[in-house]
This record gives sequence, C-alpha cells and structure tokens, in this order.
Amino acid sequence: MSTLWHGCFADTEYFEMRSSSGYDYGVWVTTPPGYDPATTRAPAVYVLDGNWAVGQTAPLIVTQADPMQQIQPYLQVSVGYAGEDAQHWARLRNRDLVPPGEPVAPEFVDAVEMGVSTGRMTREEADAYLAELRDTRADAFLAFLAEELHPRIERDYGAAERGHGLFGYSYGGLFSLYAWLSGCPLFESVGAGSPGVIGEDSQVFAQLRELGDRRPAAKLHVTVNDRELFGDLAVYQNLAKHAATFLHRVTSPAVTSEVLRETHVTGLQASFLSYLRTCRSQ
Repeated sequence: MSTLWHGCFADTEYFEMRSSSGYDYGVWVTTPPGYDPATTRAPAVYVLDGNWAVGQTAPLIVTQADPMQQIQPYLQVSVGYAGEDAQHWARLRNRDLVPPGEPVAPEFVDAVEMGVSTGRMTREEADAYLAELRDTRADAFLAFLAEELHPRIERDYGAAERGHGLFGYSYGGLFSLYAWLSGCPLFESVGAGSPGVIGEDSQVFAQLRELGDRRPAAKLHVTVNDRELFGDLAVYQNLAKHAATFLHRVTSPAVTSEVLRETHVTGLQASFLSYLRTCRSQ
C-alpha cells in the first residue's frame, strides 16, 4: 500500500492496480469501524470518480451506525486514477465512463468552449478533454470493475458473495445507467446521480429500446438537481430533461428517483446519501 495515502481517511487503505487494458487506477477501500472479515462479510459499493468523490463519500461510512436510520453494512471501493494520470482524472473519466459510440452533444462542446473563454481551462486542456470522447470505453471499464478489481476486493477484504452496489455521478451517473441496462450481474443496486445524458440520441436510450419490455433486476435510483433544471446553462438543462425522459420510459418498481436542491457541482454527496437511504437501508 502506498504510504502517501495511508491515514488520510479513517479506516481507508489505498492501492494501485493496472487493468488488462494497460490503464493505471487508484483504489481507496473504506471499511466500517471495527470491520472484521473473519466474522462479518459486507458487500462492496463501488464509487466512481475516486479522485474527486472519495473525500465527500468515504466519511459517510458512519451512516451504518446512525441510530435513526441505519444503512446496511458495506465496504466502499472508490475508483480513480493513479500516478501521473491522477492530475488528468477530469478528462480520463470521459474515456472510461462514457458508453461506446455516445454522441458528443453540441451543448457540451459549447460548455467546454465557455471554459476556455473564461479561463477555466486552456485550449490544450479543452482539446485533450474532447479527444477522450472520440474513443469511449465504458464497456472495458465495466469489465475491469467486475472481472479484475472485484475478485481482488473479495480476496483481500472479505467482501460478501452478493449485495454489491455501484454509484456514479454526472458522467459517472451515465456509466451507472449503462451498467444497469447492460445487466451486469455484479451489482444488485445502482445509483445514478445527475446522469450525463446530454443528448436525446444517447446510447442509454438505444440500450433501453433493445431491452423492449424487459427490465434489469437490480434496483436503480436516479437523482437530479433542481438548479440544473431551472438554471440558465443549456448543458445542465438538457441533462435534467433527458434524465426525466429516461425515467418516464423505464417505469419499473425497481426504479426510484429524487429531486435534490443542489447544483451539478454540489450535488454529489447529497446524491450518494439519497442512494444509500433508498437502496441500502436496513
């Protein structure tokens, strides 16, 4: 385990792992206080965008001891990027979290160009960011989680045989919808926060059409933020609109949703809590 990350978060260990595709990932594993796999085997909840999300979500492991609303025991496995890639996580996630063949919406390109014009990113950063969207590989990343990373979590941390979950936000939320629609058997509950369904020609709608009247067995919980829907940025308005369209088309007792009073940036932690309360309550 890298000493750089040891002790940064309570009950959290960090390791790095190279996928069969040749990409390096950083993995934070947070266990409940006093967790002993010899006596208790908890399911894993995989949280995407670990470089950003671990600080906001890992401390919420204490919800398992909340006397007012207890959450089922779980191990949190936050997955991000390692080494030199860590500083480029915001663009590398495009490669891993976006379904293959996902169209790049004009509104999204406009939002990136606005970032250049306002000085939030350089021209080079913007070009590199958009370049990752030309060869997206959510299928390979899903296979890495299920077939490479999860066996290690089972072996090293004594994860339970079933009951595992997945949570993603923004493009991570898009990945969550993709994984749910793919019917990945690893996950029995999936949280999709403000899923990045920016265009009406998104691959998740194509997946939904292919399913016909069938629906995956796993629970799905979707959150959107009211500030996205009622704000003045077209990219966020479209995100909220298409998430609502998806929910209307996917009607199923296994699908739930909640509108949060947040912006796209501030909604991550609230969305994760909503997922825990809805899908993982005792």
